[in-house]
Amino acid sequence: MSQAETSTAQVFDDRACTLGEGPLWHPERQQLFWFDIIQKRLHSQEGGAPLTWQFDEHHSAAGWVDRDTLLLASETGLWRFDIASGDRALLVALEADEPVTRSNDGRADPQGGFWIGTMGKQAEKDAGTIYRYYRGAIETLYSDISIPNAICFSPDGATAYYADTPRQQIRRQALDAEGWPEGPSEVFIDLAPEGLNPDGAVVDAEGYLWNAQWGANRVARYAPDGSFDRAVRVGGSHSSCPAFGGADLTTLFVTTAREGLDSPDAAQGKLYASKTGLRGQAEHRVIL
Repeated sequence: MSQAETSTAQVFDDRACTLGEGPLWHPERQQLFWFDIIQKRLHSQEGGAPLTWQFDEHHSAAGWVDRDTLLLASETGLWRFDIASGDRALLVALEADEPVTRSNDGRADPQGGFWIGTMGKQAEKDAGTIYRYYRGAIETLYSDISIPNAICFSPDGATAYYADTPRQQIRRQALDAEGWPEGPSEVFIDLAPEGLNPDGAVVDAEGYLWNAQWGANRVARYAPDGSFDRAVRVGGSHSSCPAFGGADLTTLFVTTAREGLDSPDAAQGKLYASKTGLRGQAEHRVIL
């Protein structure tokens, strides 16, 4: 594969998000959901028409439970969310007594668990934690995290990836048969020499990791050995998280943000999409 940039994404939804994040393609509904964390909104489309749910607190990530239900992560908890009615029911508290923090990146693992990171609302150093919710209970996995990101999983369920963005490294973690970390994590990709900041990530069906890179206008694809393969360019400087979707799971959706830009132009904060010709994994169902 050429090491050059291989494609450019187009605007899929032109609603400008202050902090677009957490795209999720629901495989049963064939529908994309994504968040504007700062504006406390969940966005989607249905039949090409825009949909928005407005909340009273920050929400950042989702998993799917069944055709009609999502798991939503907010600054105070994990919630069962009825798509049709917009009603939420609390599953478990998430730092509800910590007003300085909110949820950030999260994703379901192949074993039916849900990993979710928290961070300071002002990105306070080491204020965050990465947790795993599994069959009704939540447990701490990693502490002293500043900006948790890049939570994603290999197709065989044996490996997890995650990043603390300011450290500019994506780490790799072996998992046991039930999806719990086994042994210490290790550095998978060190992006510091290139001055790149790892944000959200997803692993495709071939086991390659796609990482949105904050401030770099791109999502980069890395082989299982950590070598760079290709990148998709997006118009938004602050690319924040990718997700595979579409009927054949070959469309890469990418959220972007206007946050942190002094004079954001019309390309910033939009949701982008690119036909990659490569297939993603269907997002895994969360077992409550």
